[in-house]
Amino acid sequence: MRITMLRFSNVHMSQTPTSPMAKLLLDWYDRHRRTLPWRALPGETADPYKVWLSEIMLQQTTVATVGSYFRKFVDKWPTVTALATAELDAVLRQWAGLGYYARARNLHKCAQMVVSEFGGRFPCTEDKLLGLPGIGPYTAAAIAAIAFDRPAAAIDGNVERVIARLYAIETPLPDAKPEIKARTLDLVPAARPGDFAQALMDLGATICAPRKANCLLCPWQQPCAARAAGIAETLPRKKPKAERPTRHGTAFWVENADGWILLRRRPEQGLLGGMMEIPSTQWSSDGPPAPESEAPVNGDWQETSALVEHTFTHFHLRLKIWRTSVAGDCGLAAGDTSLWVPPDEVLDHALPTVMKKIVAVMAPDRVRPTR
Repeated sequence: MRITMLRFSNVHMSQTPTSPMAKLLLDWYDRHRRTLPWRALPGETADPYKVWLSEIMLQQTTVATVGSYFRKFVDKWPTVTALATAELDAVLRQWAGLGYYARARNLHKCAQMVVSEFGGRFPCTEDKLLGLPGIGPYTAAAIAAIAFDRPAAAIDGNVERVIARLYAIETPLPDAKPEIKARTLDLVPAARPGDFAQALMDLGATICAPRKANCLLCPWQQPCAARAAGIAETLPRKKPKAERPTRHGTAFWVENADGWILLRRRPEQGLLGGMMEIPSTQWSSDGPPAPESEAPVNGDWQETSALVEHTFTHFHLRLKIWRTSVAGDCGLAAGDTSLWVPPDEVLDHALPTVMKKIVAVMAPDRVRPTR
């Protein structure tokens, strides 16, 4: 351990309410805590439902984006019981735009399980929380700490950065994760662990930022080993990312005699599971597939000049668009997940962003904006 940490070496820092490190951070948090729509005010008791909902929404999404979605969700479904009784399609529509739609499906399943197995009350331990759909180690720790004041190490990207710099951990992520977790657990106080967890998140979000660490305002400026070594902004180290591959596909724009548009529900499992889509082929890395073999209906198909591109976490997608017009319902088979939708109602359905891009290209003047 570097000499800058030795000033605290005579104090046992594991879950000690008055440890110097915990006190420094909590004192800073009491002065500078962020006001967030899901966060309990000083003196208030945290609502486990709001903590859980916000943590699920914040996965892979920024605080700035989540705020309006969170408020709309809570206005529509103010309790976990209300969310559990909602239709999945309604939840998916409300979620549209947040991405990673498996989170929305798991959100709905989790609410139902909390109601059916726990009487509408979230369990308070990490182990039981981990048994719920959509809740992983970080989310379980965050809920346990923030909602129930359990001493847990809730480690998100902000916390990884703070701890890697505090202890000058130069091992690249993800290999550094075990050490970061152990170091964090050593710092968690027995008193106010929920505030401590939120303080760490706030410190990483506002002071110990990725590209510009504002060390002069940091409550851990003195004990920070990376600051003393002049390497704070180089941490945490990360292994080089693999280049995203490109996948190709064809989307099928179908209109009937009334100008209604054909939508189709995607399979429950897999990417964008359960969402509505403009029917499309499989997405292949081998180049555009032959569209005729996967067209949803028989018709006089014409290739358009439109090209829609969208980047997912692990790949980039390029979609060509073919179009046709048909009479009537064109013989959709029983059990088909397709349906005809008036243009002014298309965006009321649970369309992921990539599908909204297709709508914007193919019917920019006929589609009413999302409500």
